[in-house]
Amino acid sequence: MDMIINQGGLVRCIYDETIDLTQLGTPAINRGSHVEPVADGQWTADLSPVNGPLLGPFSHRSVALAAEREWLNQHWLLSSP
Repeated sequence: MDMIINQGGLVRCIYDETIDLTQLGTPAINRGSHVEPVADGQWTADLSPVNGPLLGPFSHRSVALAAEREWLNQHWLLSSP
């Protein structure tokens, strides 16, 4: 799990359960995307909650989730809050 800590102590990360974030204080968790099925049974990752693109369609949900995480790591995690 990658965590970015700025000079003011603000921690940014893509949430997973690797680390208990409550040990760092009270977390403020915000949605980064919506991974949803589309009419033809494929999947998209809508990154509009972080001003990102719509990714996909993908044939499997797991592929959409991997694309979501990759985009968030490359474009959101290191950006200024």
